[in-house]
Amino acid sequence: MKPFDSDHPPDRALIDTCVHCGFCLPSCPTYVLWGEEMDSPRGRIYLMNAGLDGRTDMTAPFVRHFDACLGCMACVTACPSGVQYSPLIEATRGQIERRFQRSLGDRLFRAAIFAIFPYPRRLRIALAPLIVIQRVARRLQPSGRRAPNGFARRLRATLSLAPTVTWRALFSRVPERTPAIGQRRLIVGLLTGCVQRLAFPNVNDATINVLSAEGCDVVAPGAQGCCGALALHAGRLAEARAFARRIIDVFERAGVERIAVNAAGCGSSMKEYGQLLADEPEWAERARAFAARVRDVSEIVPELGEQRAVRHPIALKVAYHDACHLAHAQGVRQQPRDLLRSIPGIELLSFAEQEICCGSAGIYNLVEPDTARELGDRKVAQIEAVRPDDVATANPGCTLQMAAAARRQGRALTIRHPIEMLDASIRGEIDI
Repeated sequence: MKPFDSDHPPDRALIDTCVHCGFCLPSCPTYVLWGEEMDSPRGRIYLMNAGLDGRTDMTAPFVRHFDACLGCMACVTACPSGVQYSPLIEATRGQIERRFQRSLGDRLFRAAIFAIFPYPRRLRIALAPLIVIQRVARRLQPSGRRAPNGFARRLRATLSLAPTVTWRALFSRVPERTPAIGQRRLIVGLLTGCVQRLAFPNVNDATINVLSAEGCDVVAPGAQGCCGALALHAGRLAEARAFARRIIDVFERAGVERIAVNAAGCGSSMKEYGQLLADEPEWAERARAFAARVRDVSEIVPELGEQRAVRHPIALKVAYHDACHLAHAQGVRQQPRDLLRSIPGIELLSFAEQEICCGSAGIYNLVEPDTARELGDRKVAQIEAVRPDDVATANPGCTLQMAAAARRQGRALTIRHPIEMLDASIRGEIDI
């Protein structure tokens, strides 16, 4: 079977911008681990081109090279030619998901992920038993000995990544509207997320507190659902478009001027809505207008101008981990660091291989647990080498991934979102 049909194959014009220079190779996690050309961005682009030319088929080895890609977009940062890898890998994965017959176990496992994770109510039910059994789940950390088959490895990895769950986390709600403190400067909509709202509700609380303190009305529509990020990055494009249309409709009706996102993968996808819905006449312009209003929360704070809320000192040495879909996909690097540096007493630490993904990458650490584990262990070792007091990162998947790696290594890492640290500083919680 030829790899691609006429329904949105990878764009030849985008492929042709790659000059095969190799600058992407040291930035690609799978190439760094394995040194295989076809598991580098350059090699995968070569395979895309071969598929368009009919020089290869939709075989299991062909698919394997694209399944192994984390979609971290570090290659985009490294590329001197400006190759747009994101639409290429998303289009290729879209073709794979429609045209390649995976094994029954793989299909069932992926179906379970997408039947649960993008739906907060279902995810709440799935997470509730962890309140009782999470100590047992912690003992199921992947060891050096592999589980007997792929499904068992995936299930064990899924349990080992599970967050610490409480009744408050599962059933707390943020207010639908929080008024600005003082004169209003902006009306901001908040994406509460799927995993974020259930596993890390403190991040949403902190986002609301900071934006309100800096003069924003914060609107968190109760009708919002998943943004579609997991589906988009996995090639389930029809699902991603459906989620995108709903999010656009909900926030349009909310009458907000900006949409704040505190999860890097979500923000990356929402900024792509213009491309995702470009072929739908009823939605194309609405999607472009919506995407233009999407900001990571670390972008909104400086956009407001002069600080209103006093920052109280917090004496911490902090290692800031760049979430890939914030740094590479969105190009947001300096703003989170500036946000942290606005807190008196914070010292930011640099560590080795900051450009390399931690192995979270959407559902990657669920469907590719062995590679993800190796990358997670590598990331935590690099962070621990600089001996931080805390770690900061702006994506829930990164937090779960690094926390699981730290537990495997018997290390104690405190990992927080930068907005949580700023909130603590504004509220005067100097011991966090």
